[in-house]
Amino acid sequence: MDAYPYDDWSRLIGTPVEIRKDSLTVRTGVVDDAMADSSVLWLAADDAAGRTLFAASEGYEAWIRPGELSGPLSFKMASAQLQGDRFQGSSQ
Repeated sequence: MDAYPYDDWSRLIGTPVEIRKDSLTVRTGVVDDAMADSSVLWLAADDAAGRTLFAASEGYEAWIRPGELSGPLSFKMASAQLQGDRFQGSSQ
């Protein structure tokens, strides 16, 4: 699946993302933490760089790439995590 921008950064904690600015990928990694208002997020330290802060006000965007997970409920759980209450109460 193709990557797409995701604006609710607070729901991305623990999720692999691409950080883009001006349509260019500047870093990839796992979201370590994010402000509740999605103003900033931190990527966890990895081999490429230390823990890094990115601010939406500086033009950074978080892009996600949905992937197939194992298990019968994997897609429902991933959708619920990313979409929140929108999927709660739907038939299973």
